[in-house]
Amino acid sequence: MAENENTWDKRLHIKTSGRDDTNADEYCYPYEPTPYGVLERLVNRGFFSEGDVLLDYGCGKGRVGFFLAYRTKASVIGIEYNERIYKQALKNQQSAASKARTEFVLARAEEYEVPQAVNRCYFFNPFSVEILHKVLANVIASYYERPREVLLFFFYPSDAYISYLMTTDELEFYGQIDCEGLIEGEPRRERVAIFRLPCLEK
Repeated sequence: MAENENTWDKRLHIKTSGRDDTNADEYCYPYEPTPYGVLERLVNRGFFSEGDVLLDYGCGKGRVGFFLAYRTKASVIGIEYNERIYKQALKNQQSAASKARTEFVLARAEEYEVPQAVNRCYFFNPFSVEILHKVLANVIASYYERPREVLLFFFYPSDAYISYLMTTDELEFYGQIDCEGLIEGEPRRERVAIFRLPCLEK
């Protein structure tokens, strides 16, 4: 597994490995990159293509964005509140193979206004469910301003996340990707849960 992590970092000309607890607290969680094995499985399901715009919440050093832009030619906006980690994402962007299709924003997720071009969102437990409430309200507001299908991907979701998502009227559970064996953790959480905001009829 470690070999795969290093191989992809080298191929993408970036450095994204390692956990970072800087400024982490009960609301904003530590940086930990999504394993490349999970991202490969996500890409292979065909959820991303050129023309899609992904919003990566808690993007950290930018791994998700660089990988998906490289593999699918989708455009990616990474949101990061930790200035030190955000600067590492910018440093990676200078050398990244897919830098032209990536953008990084230093902002608190709950305060960021979701661009109407965004039609994909990615979360790897970047913050508490309290912040998720506010973030999802922003996503839904953007959705109503310009109705379009929006897919939301939640890797290794907590029970609190799933409980909230399942009771949000606008969302539909769309499916999941099994990721068991790709990380060390609780088997029931080793998945990507997918929710959808369906395209509204005009």
